[in-house]
Amino acid sequence: MPKAKKTSRRKKFDYKKDRKKLKKKFIKKANPKIENKQIREAWDPSKSTTRNLMDMGLAFDPNRSLPIKKQSLLRLKKETKAPVHIVTKPYVLNQLEEEANLPGKASKTLSSDLIEYVQHMIREHKDNYKAMARDEKNYYQDTPKQIKRKINEYKRCHAQHYDAFVASLTGPMSH
Repeated sequence: MPKAKKTSRRKKFDYKKDRKKLKKKFIKKANPKIENKQIREAWDPSKSTTRNLMDMGLAFDPNRSLPIKKQSLLRLKKETKAPVHIVTKPYVLNQLEEEANLPGKASKTLSSDLIEYVQHMIREHKDNYKAMARDEKNYYQDTPKQIKRKINEYKRCHAQHYDAFVASLTGPMSH
């Protein structure tokens, strides 16, 4: 049975499409920005993603790089060997390990309003959480436990500020 004849259409230029924008979009998609500094500097655009990562000692596909234990019907455990590749850029791996081993700083902070609220409650009521719950500044009608939790979070996040604040309360009394 003969094939159906393709109808050929005349090619027309599409004036609505911005060719410059389309080219930029294509290039951006083809070469995505690499966020990691070490990998970006060692990247070779002429090589494929898999080849680049192999040269750096990184895995493109973790399923291929980690050996998987297979069990046969005879209950003999066979271990498939992962292919071993020569790492030509080991400094990237070393830099990544050093960066990962750096201690991360705790970036959790509280809002200035919450700090002010907690300081007011401590200043007025010391450790009496029930009185804090009845305080007129308790706009959100927090329960004693919620207030206690907020105070503990303030103690944890801003330990030095809290110690300085408590020391200023126990110092000369202005009342």
